[in-house]
Amino acid sequence: MAQWEKLRQLESVYLTQVDELYDGDAFPMDVRHYLAHWIESQDWDRAARDHDVAMVLFQVLLENLDIQHSRFVQGGESFLLQHNIRRFKHSFQRYQEEPYNLANIIQWFLAKEKEILQNAELAEQVQLLQVQQNPMETDCQRNIERKMADVKNKVQCMEHTVKCLEEQQDEFDFKYQTHNMEGTTNEAEKTEQMKVLQALLNRLDASRKSMLSGMGVLLDGAEELLCVLVREELVQWQRRQQKACIGSPDSTCLDQLEKWFTTEAECLFQVRKFLKKLEELMGKVTYEHDPVKKQKPALQKRVDSLLTSLLKSAFVVETQPSMPQGKGPLVLRTNVQFSLLNNQPVTELNVIKSNVSQQIHVNHFCTFTRSLHVLLACRYRRFNVLGTNSKALNMAESMSGGMVADFRHLVKIWIGSQLHNALSLSVTEELHIINFNTEFLLHDMSVSLETSSLPVVIISNSSQQQSAWASILWFNMLCLEPKNLLFFANCPVATWPQLGEMLSWQFLSSTTRGLESNQLDMIAHKLFGTSIPRIETGSSENVPNTNFTFWVWFDGILFMVKSHLENLWKDGSIMGFVSKGKEKTLLKKKQRGTFLLRFSESIRDGGITFSWVDYSPTGEPDVRSVQPFTKVDLCQIPFHEIIRNFQILEEENVPENPLLFLYPDTPKVEAFGKYYTEKSGADSQYIKYIKTKLVFVIYTLCLHPSSVRHTSPSSIP
Repeated sequence: MAQWEKLRQLESVYLTQVDELYDGDAFPMDVRHYLAHWIESQDWDRAARDHDVAMVLFQVLLENLDIQHSRFVQGGESFLLQHNIRRFKHSFQRYQEEPYNLANIIQWFLAKEKEILQNAELAEQVQLLQVQQNPMETDCQRNIERKMADVKNKVQCMEHTVKCLEEQQDEFDFKYQTHNMEGTTNEAEKTEQMKVLQALLNRLDASRKSMLSGMGVLLDGAEELLCVLVREELVQWQRRQQKACIGSPDSTCLDQLEKWFTTEAECLFQVRKFLKKLEELMGKVTYEHDPVKKQKPALQKRVDSLLTSLLKSAFVVETQPSMPQGKGPLVLRTNVQFSLLNNQPVTELNVIKSNVSQQIHVNHFCTFTRSLHVLLACRYRRFNVLGTNSKALNMAESMSGGMVADFRHLVKIWIGSQLHNALSLSVTEELHIINFNTEFLLHDMSVSLETSSLPVVIISNSSQQQSAWASILWFNMLCLEPKNLLFFANCPVATWPQLGEMLSWQFLSSTTRGLESNQLDMIAHKLFGTSIPRIETGSSENVPNTNFTFWVWFDGILFMVKSHLENLWKDGSIMGFVSKGKEKTLLKKKQRGTFLLRFSESIRDGGITFSWVDYSPTGEPDVRSVQPFTKVDLCQIPFHEIIRNFQILEEENVPENPLLFLYPDTPKVEAFGKYYTEKSGADSQYIKYIKTKLVFVIYTLCLHPSSVRHTSPSSIP
């Protein structure tokens, strides 16, 4: 394929580079275009060194320009094209004495074209590698890319059409003005001129109709694409964000959506420019039944409607509100500071104009008013955000694409008890929404933008934290209507697979290791026995045979694991959720000293124990357990050190560690050795100390097949 043809097929970013290359007067792009084949077939390198060769090519170039001019005349092409070709030929006459200078210029332009082509090919290869490394691209995404490329291509074609239309109109206007100034009295000549003018007007009318029709087709494609982005991709992102707030590993990155929304916005703003150009052309030349006068208002209304819809949809809350010391997002506490920040160490709320903002700040694509209004929509209790609810946009912080503002504390000022009592909701089931408003301005276009956070629960005491977090978990697991503040007034039921997946997310997000199917089975049987029904919220239901709720028990275990057992949990050393009955079934078939680690089922704030198997003189298996260790114990001695140094004192007062193999058959040192630490006092040249360590010790008199109680830590020299 010829070099010029390859250039014309490049993406818009490289076409812009070509346009900038030929922006000056050194070598006209029209000459390069119409004489492309001849120019590329000549040896300009030799001509630059040989005067005779350069002179021959110079003469042939002028002849080719004459031939091209004749083609324009015979083909009835634009008067301006004919004029430009004559002008270019006249301009080249300055190289008559030194034609090799022109050869040097042409050679330089061809070399620069090759550089652009090479850069484009390299970028394409890199993109291909990235696509190959990302096999997760879906058919829907490929379909969007195809539609996006089609809309961009139509915009580029429309830009060329506008230029041609302007040239046609200039030609008509030039001949019409010439006709009026000449004022010929020869009727035959006047009639002939009027025929020519009428033909040009008919051609102009046809071109205007064609352009308006093409613009309608372009907007059809843009509207179809916007529907896919807003009704499918954006909705799916919002659902992923909901799940991510409660621990799901789903990606909430906005880069791809931002790219798509920005590209479509650029295309629609280009269409607005085309319509404005049509209005300018109509102001210079119009006539009866002018299609622009009739169709432009409807097209203008349509493109503005699409742009408004796009901009409103693109204003989203990227990072939901949270407190630095909170359990998770969407639980706010009164009298505790929260903020609207972007990419800060204690980011609570990041509000962005996600899909257009990068163009705004980088390319000055458009502008926002420099204020952000934040209101708390209260259905039950009323709160006040200390300070003003209108904040100036922090331009220094917003260069990353986000709208940034700082806020202080929430203060409760009124309780709507009548509605609260009528719905019989607890404080931790009351949902509130934070609303955000700003103004988008671009030239003559102004759009009011609104968005809101996911529902938040507002507490006034840390004792409400666990129940509030349970409500957030339940809402975002089940609710597909993010603004449904009455969700808990008629709370739907959930299936066990839904709840089990969400419970696994809690461990996955806190420790990078979720729950396995056998662990989830234990939790299910603990809650429901042998049957696993559809369940209600569970946040206020007690665990069977206890006086505390499931959420309090589960959250206590999760906190204990995160604070004291994270490495052992990630290693898979902790079986964790396993019942006493299952524990005995697993251990009684194993060799003496095999043990496993499981969570307590009866301790409110989380406990962990170990059970091991021993054998009687007759060979009967005997499974024993030690009283669970709590967070208080683990603060004193790391759990792996407890396992390492745990002792039983026999009747002869001989200590023995019964823990030999981590289930199923891993030697204890192999499983925990990498965590062992030897702590000794610093050596002193004056005093030598006897080394000591804290260990848990039990006595054989305390042993029980199902529960072994441990003593307080003892200091053993």
